[in-house]
Amino acid sequence: MSAYAGTGRLIRLVLRRDRVQVPIWIAGSVLLLAAGAAAVADEFPDEAGRVTALKGAGTSPAVLLMRGTPVGTDLGALVNFRNFAFMLVLAGLMSTFAMVRHTRQNEENGRGEMLGSGSVGRYAGLTAALVVVGGADLLLGAALTGTLLGAGLPADGAVAFGAATAATGLAFAGLAAVAAQLFQSARGANAFAATAVGGAYLVRGVGDALGERAPDGIQVISAWPSWLSPIGWGTLVRPFGDEVWWVLALPLVLLVACVAAAFALVDHRDFGAGLIADRPGPGVASRSLLSPFGLAWRLNRGATLGWVIGSAVFGLGIGTLGKTVNDAMTANAGAVKILDQLAGAGVANLVDTFYAAMMNVYGVLAAGFVVQVMLRLRSEEAGGPAEAVLATAVGRVRWVIAHLACALIGATALLVMAGAGMGVADAAVGGVTGVGPLIGAGLAQLPAALTLAGFVVLAFGLLPRLTVTLAWAALVLSIACGLLGEVFGLPEAVRDLSPFSHVPPIPAAEVTVGPLAALVVTAAGLAAIGLTLFRRRSLAL
Repeated sequence: MSAYAGTGRLIRLVLRRDRVQVPIWIAGSVLLLAAGAAAVADEFPDEAGRVTALKGAGTSPAVLLMRGTPVGTDLGALVNFRNFAFMLVLAGLMSTFAMVRHTRQNEENGRGEMLGSGSVGRYAGLTAALVVVGGADLLLGAALTGTLLGAGLPADGAVAFGAATAATGLAFAGLAAVAAQLFQSARGANAFAATAVGGAYLVRGVGDALGERAPDGIQVISAWPSWLSPIGWGTLVRPFGDEVWWVLALPLVLLVACVAAAFALVDHRDFGAGLIADRPGPGVASRSLLSPFGLAWRLNRGATLGWVIGSAVFGLGIGTLGKTVNDAMTANAGAVKILDQLAGAGVANLVDTFYAAMMNVYGVLAAGFVVQVMLRLRSEEAGGPAEAVLATAVGRVRWVIAHLACALIGATALLVMAGAGMGVADAAVGGVTGVGPLIGAGLAQLPAALTLAGFVVLAFGLLPRLTVTLAWAALVLSIACGLLGEVFGLPEAVRDLSPFSHVPPIPAAEVTVGPLAALVVTAAGLAAIGLTLFRRRSLAL
């Protein structure tokens, strides 16, 4: 029997399982890009306005880190600047989650073993996943190209935009295929692949922030770190600028290398096992594991420490930029406007507006951490350990609340350390914002993050098998509607659906207790409904 036997039938199975998720990813990306392009056309109808905005952006390392580099002054170039990096991240996340779902997760939950008992070759599952995910990336690229052409933008730039997005997604599909061979759990593979996407975005941002301004004062040439990042390769294609087509070969080369490595690794591991085996742990458990909270903390402590330490280090770096931002952008109305959009502020103190914008980013990071911790509920249930725990005297409510407590403690520590790091670094470079206000600004993001935790509990209680999809989709939509809602030109009613839209831009504005209290009540209500539903349903293994 060929190692590829049964690939066609598995492709049909993967397509059937993804008949909802993939269209949602693609349709959501198209809607966001269409809204973003329309907002740019409405907000910057003439070149003078675009020049003012882009000149300001090029002077700020923080804006370049978050958005990418300006490539020109026409309408397409500004659409690129405001939307392209985010689209590349979406393509990367779509590819990694789909690839892990159809490879490692199949082996973890036993579906792969059941399929393999038939006339299915050893390479068929991986091949089917690569074919479907690759097709989804190409479809996403074509859809984005069509969206930009429909907005009346030049064909060369639109094709480059779509091609770079598709190529970036393919590169991350290859990385996820390797991760699925290395790790024994879908959670580990997803964490590795998602970290790769985040790391690539950060490295790209560092390269753009260190870039050199062109003689026209608008365009910025990225520094060498951008060439180390798959997302950086996408931006270096420079759609709607002077397109550099050969850069598209870089993510494709990475895809080919990763696919070759993934197929080679398949031959060097047992089915169901990963090359990085889970550690067996000590023979005798400590007393701390006798409680539901002790067990939940043991399961989440590694990820929690990593998030907290990373946030503190990132905060130190952000805190050193305050004085630079103030010196470089005080007289630049375009840059101030961009920061106002990110912070949701609209105030005179530019440094505080900058810190408020950065705190929104930390709010998203805290929400991502909370979602990751709460999804442990679903992996424990689907994998079987939850059944053993709940067969003891531990009740379902105590078990879920233990994980909620871990999410609360971890998110609090993450935001406190971020604010403290930012405040210490700001004081070291002569800033006057202070450590206390920045810690308070960080803690103001906590209710929004906890709202996502409440939603995950609701999804877990109501639709357990869709919990992972719903949780990450909710986070992406919260970011798109909240942090980027004004950039995309979304109506206020849509932006208000995101919990991040209701967080006051501290320290650029006074604390308003009402919205924060409403978020806490919403989070508690969602969690309570989810707990009630979980108590009434059977375990979904």
